[in-house]
Amino acid sequence: MARRCELTGKGVQVGHLVSHSNRKTKRRFLPNLFNVTLQSDALQRSVRLRVSANALRSVEHRGGLDAFLAKAHEEELSQGARELKRAIQKKSAEAAAQ
Repeated sequence: MARRCELTGKGVQVGHLVSHSNRKTKRRFLPNLFNVTLQSDALQRSVRLRVSANALRSVEHRGGLDAFLAKAHEEELSQGARELKRAIQKKSAEAAAQ
């Protein structure tokens, strides 16, 4: 499983570990990922995702998973999140048509 947030696309970055003598060795900066279960109001079900702490704060700030996915760009979402976004859009379009 890749170390990448499924909602924001945040992944591993590389850089240098700099010692006191200014020696530089390669190191990895890993994202702060959590396995969380988020509730989708439109689909009336819960969804398990692997998201970063930053994305979790953004989801709460925007008012839930549905609002976050409605505003998110498709290219930064994982395949599962893209399918979830399309399902939410389809469900909300059906509700608006009634």
